[in-house]
Amino acid sequence: MPTHAEAPYAHGSAPKTALLLCNLGTPDAPTAAAVRRYLAQFLADPRVVEIPKILWMLILHGIILRVRPAKSAAKYASVWTSEGSPLKVWTEKQAKLLQGLLGERGHHVVVRFAMRYGNPSIAKTLDELRAQGVTRVLVLPAYPQYSGATTASVVDDVATWALRTRHLPELRFINRYHDEAPYIAALADSVRAHWAKNARPDRLVMSFHGMPARTLMLGDPYHCECLKTGRLLAEALGLSKDQYIVTFQSRFGRAKWLEPYTEPTLKKLAKEGVQNIDVICPGFSSDCLETLEEISMEARDAFLAAGGKRFSYIPCLNDSPVGMRMLTGLVERHLQGWPTQRSADAAALQTQRERALKLGASN
Repeated sequence: MPTHAEAPYAHGSAPKTALLLCNLGTPDAPTAAAVRRYLAQFLADPRVVEIPKILWMLILHGIILRVRPAKSAAKYASVWTSEGSPLKVWTEKQAKLLQGLLGERGHHVVVRFAMRYGNPSIAKTLDELRAQGVTRVLVLPAYPQYSGATTASVVDDVATWALRTRHLPELRFINRYHDEAPYIAALADSVRAHWAKNARPDRLVMSFHGMPARTLMLGDPYHCECLKTGRLLAEALGLSKDQYIVTFQSRFGRAKWLEPYTEPTLKKLAKEGVQNIDVICPGFSSDCLETLEEISMEARDAFLAAGGKRFSYIPCLNDSPVGMRMLTGLVERHLQGWPTQRSADAAALQTQRERALKLGASN
């Protein structure tokens, strides 16, 4: 049942479309207190930790939230920028660029970003969109590969908001784009550009975020989609099977996770005589703690300490032109059927107004 008052329905109002770009989330600051609030929300999500709730809440509040926040805050501090958390900075930039690029293609779409955990929240952002008269929302989770712990969790949060909302907008979701040709081409272009400026490596390591191994047995397609992304990227780059490897990072706890693990693999490669490697993280749409600290700092140190000579991290697509064109095309395809293009009369009128303004300025 709806649990809060809403603005009265405005009869005769024109339909309005919005795009909501959703990323995982970030603490508000690189402090233990802020990280504790963030982790309390993130790790309490049953999509993220799939063990009996009562047992997990005891572990989470009795141990993890007492120990981990200070350690994690130090890691966040090492990548924090003057603008804030890298993940939030990049996601906000992507939303602003999508607004402009869609507009250039003639689409009238309101673009906003939100975080599954932390701020700005999905519920608050959806409330703001409804207050602006939005009647259709396309939700784009910032995860190329589908997982119950990421993509489905975004859907859960939107559904929770919907349960307390009387007048719902029409909703669509983009579940994945792990094997779409423009996405693979964008990744390949970013690798080629990196190689054009740096020496080509002995091995390209494609590191994806890890998940517990049991999720594969439970039917989660994430592992298969990561492997497909890796294979397609290797094919686009013309790499043989011995020139690249797919790994999984960010293990948590003692359970078995998807293998091979990234850092142990890097150490093994170094000890086997592989001296030069590049690492790319195709499962992340923007650079964040897991790429900038875990890979570009920790994994680099591990590889070099094990005998490697050169380690190079290839940044995420972030706000790169090739990445933004890919996202714009993806969104445009999923907007099909919704009347987002302005009419010829409206376009002509706008052109006349712009000409009049230019003439007025020149006079």
